[in-house]
Amino acid sequence: MSKKLKIYLDTSIINFLFADDAPEKQEVTIDFFDNYINVYEVYISQVVIDEINQTNDLVKKRDLLQVISKYNLKFVNIGINEEVIYLAELYLKNNILPKKSIADSLHIALCVINKIEILLSWNYKHLANITKKRQINILNMSENYLNSLEITTPYEVLSNEK
Repeated sequence: MSKKLKIYLDTSIINFLFADDAPEKQEVTIDFFDNYINVYEVYISQVVIDEINQTNDLVKKRDLLQVISKYNLKFVNIGINEEVIYLAELYLKNNILPKKSIADSLHIALCVINKIEILLSWNYKHLANITKKRQINILNMSENYLNSLEITTPYEVLSNEK
C-alpha cells in the first residue's frame, strides 16, 4: 500500500470554491474538494486562517472558515517557528517573492519544513509558475532541504487522477 501524497492548500484554493467570477477554476476546485480530497493527506496552516480572518465580508469569511471543518482539513505538524520564519525570509531576501508576499513565503516554508510534496495554489504570479518553482527549489537545496516541492494548481492534480 503506497502512502498518500501530502498536499498543502494555500488560501486561494479555498477562495476559489466561491469564485463565481471564475467558473472554470471554481468547477475544478469544487471537483477537487468533492472527489479527490480523501485521496491525499491535505493540510493547511494558521497562515490560511489568518488570511481568511482578514476578509471584510463576514458571510464570505464564515463560508471560508466552514470549509476547514466541512472537509476536516488538518493543520501542518510544525507551525510557524524560527526555522519556518528563517526560510520564509530567505525567499523574500533573495527576491524570489516580493517583500509584501510574507504569507506566500510562509506557505512555502511550511511545506518545506513539514516535508509536504505539493503546494496547491491558484496564485500563478508568486507560486504556481515554473520560474518561481525552480528558484524556490534551488534555494531549498542550497539550505539543505532536499525534498523537492511541487507547486501546482488543481488542474494538474486532477489530471493525474482521471
